[in-house]
Amino acid sequence: MKKRRLWMVSVAVASLLVPAPARASAGHEIAFWGMNERAGSSTMRDGSGHGFNGRIGRDIGVGMRTDSSYGYRFERLEPDTPPTRPGHLALVPDDGELDPGTRDYAITVRLRTREHFGNIIQKGQATVRGGSYKIQIPNGRVQCWFRGSATALLVTAPRAINDGSWHTIRCERTDEGVSLAIDGRTVAGRYGRTGAIANEWPIAIGGKTDCDQVDVGCDYFAGDIDYIALEVDEHAW
Repeated sequence: MKKRRLWMVSVAVASLLVPAPARASAGHEIAFWGMNERAGSSTMRDGSGHGFNGRIGRDIGVGMRTDSSYGYRFERLEPDTPPTRPGHLALVPDDGELDPGTRDYAITVRLRTREHFGNIIQKGQATVRGGSYKIQIPNGRVQCWFRGSATALLVTAPRAINDGSWHTIRCERTDEGVSLAIDGRTVAGRYGRTGAIANEWPIAIGGKTDCDQVDVGCDYFAGDIDYIALEVDEHAW
């Protein structure tokens, strides 16, 4: 069985150009997609015990061997080039418990890629009612984006990680701001209070759900994902 490799991010990192938010407290796991299913599977199982299972798109490579167990492979699709490929996505149906709301909220992803674009995971899109969040990798540099009722915060890694090696990414939103950790080290952060984030959209892994590859790019991710975990603080702010 795939081992959960989750940790609390460090708060004192001298190399940050922007101070990281103070204390990470999102430590209650609400969903864990180990992506260990066999080839041909159509259901992405939630290993947390909370039942947040998802649907695996038919174009996703399932049963891909990783160094720890198995994962999903997302093929490279040319950006902003029709047609759309909804089968490239894994989707988890909307549920209020999956929204950050006004709780501390963390997303941990282990992946590898050699590409320089794509949305890895998101709930909602840029202008949807109720706010949104996503992790993306423009120019090979990880970005965490949280947009709430008060403001939007974006943090960007100082260096690219599209080197074909496995990396563990953790994006965390607290009442003090947003922080980004890569391979256990906090690399970026911004202070600010986003406010509540709660929309009626599914969680999408591998790109956008509402796009046409003409006016709105689907931002399809290309690479391998080993697992994704969501954690929250059990109490609102």
